[in-house]
Amino acid sequence: MIGFIIWLVGLILTIKACLEIWKLPVDGVKKLLAIVVLLITSWIGLIVYYFFAKDKLAEWLK
Repeated sequence: MIGFIIWLVGLILTIKACLEIWKLPVDGVKKLLAIVVLLITSWIGLIVYYFFAKDKLAEWLK
């Protein structure tokens, strides 16, 4: 049961992060690449996104 809750939280955070990346004002290919990297790296990608890259990602992708 606890594993399902952890999985559900990860799924919700991943979807939220992907939607935030998709709304960035940069090229579509770069947004798609950032989303794919986030999905491949799973929890590590979420941690990096929310603690380090969230505010800087638009600047990095330009």
